[in-house]
Amino acid sequence: MKKHIPLIATIVVLLSIMSIFSFSSKEHAENISVLNSLKEKYTIFAIPKPSSTIFFANERVPLENPDIWERYDKELLKNTYWQSNTLLLHKRAAKYFPVIEPILKKNNLPDDFKYLALIESGLENVTSPAGAKGFWQIMKSTAKEFNLEVNSEVDERYHIEKSSKAACDFLNSAKEKFGSWTLAAAAYNMGRSGLLKQMNRQKSYTYYDLLLNNETSRYVFRILAIKEIIENPKKYGFQFRTEDLYKNIPTYEVMVDTNISSWADFSKEYGINYKILKLHNPWLRENYLTNKLKKKYYIEIPQKGNYSLQNNLKQSDSSLFNE
Repeated sequence: MKKHIPLIATIVVLLSIMSIFSFSSKEHAENISVLNSLKEKYTIFAIPKPSSTIFFANERVPLENPDIWERYDKELLKNTYWQSNTLLLHKRAAKYFPVIEPILKKNNLPDDFKYLALIESGLENVTSPAGAKGFWQIMKSTAKEFNLEVNSEVDERYHIEKSSKAACDFLNSAKEKFGSWTLAAAAYNMGRSGLLKQMNRQKSYTYYDLLLNNETSRYVFRILAIKEIIENPKKYGFQFRTEDLYKNIPTYEVMVDTNISSWADFSKEYGINYKILKLHNPWLRENYLTNKLKKKYYIEIPQKGNYSLQNNLKQSDSSLFNE
């Protein structure tokens, strides 16, 4: 019996090896099938270089220079293949561009600058690590320079119309100082003094000839790339219907020139709640307004029928939550 053990062991080993190779062969076939399926459904393409001249704010972009094309190509690729983020930008642009566009036009700014707000914040009321706030990412010192109210109760950097006007004032002043819209955009990103220092240091006086920090070097190209993709979505693979885009809620204004002890109570007077009031007036930073100077504020109230309130408590039950 013992002399048969090596033979049996050899057979077991051979069977094990055969099963491994059989499994590997099957797994390999499955992997090939998956890869072929992916290839059919999803292919990543390089983006062709534009055959025609492109412009930022009516100023020609010198794509014939290799470094300029590479910088533009980088932003096109990043924003084309970061699909979820770019699709959200499409959706928010449909909601807020109709508010921003007439302000730019009224203040004699090229329409392309609406894309500056889009790349700055994604049209969300975010705060940068440096403390810039709102759609236009305005610093506190700049806000005060351009007549925006900023304090613990009111921060007009979050007011879309007023902050858009302040951004226009900054960009117009920068254009007058530096002579081009591309340099005005660069100044918006890195500051006027910082840009002037680099221009004098390098003895170059156009955006495309300057060696700037990474963020500012990308800045105009990010605007150009987002503009191209937003204006030609299907060309870059973005498919959506009109009803998929976000819409601005129609509102009316209520003038307030007194103190408000509770914005929650105020909101109920107009058939909404505190959350909805703050959604439409994010520049109100506290749950009250002191207003010692009796300044006039205009509060946006959504028209009736746009929100369904989900308050299941009866008024008498609210006492349960009193401290």
